[in-house]
Amino acid sequence: MGSVKMILEVAMLNVKNGMEQDFEDAFKQASKIISRMGGYISHELQRCLESPGRYLLLVQWSDLECHTVGFRQSAEYQDWKRLLHHFYDPFPTVEHFEQVSL
Repeated sequence: MGSVKMILEVAMLNVKNGMEQDFEDAFKQASKIISRMGGYISHELQRCLESPGRYLLLVQWSDLECHTVGFRQSAEYQDWKRLLHHFYDPFPTVEHFEQVSL
């Protein structure tokens, strides 16, 4: 039986001090955007207990191009940027991972 391939997008998000609640509210809106994209599987946002304002975003995509081309080059991405990008300092680095077969 073949394994299902998927890509995990990982971003550490550092939100400007005092803007955490506004960010979380905006992220709820942005979640509706990303969840409609082709190749999207799931996402989750985790809040750091030790560092207020630090979040971990994990998004599962069916393949890399669904994120880097399908989402990032879409009109919907402009709405995503408008909702979220002004909260970050510094701007996050986004990396992609694939599961290692053990």
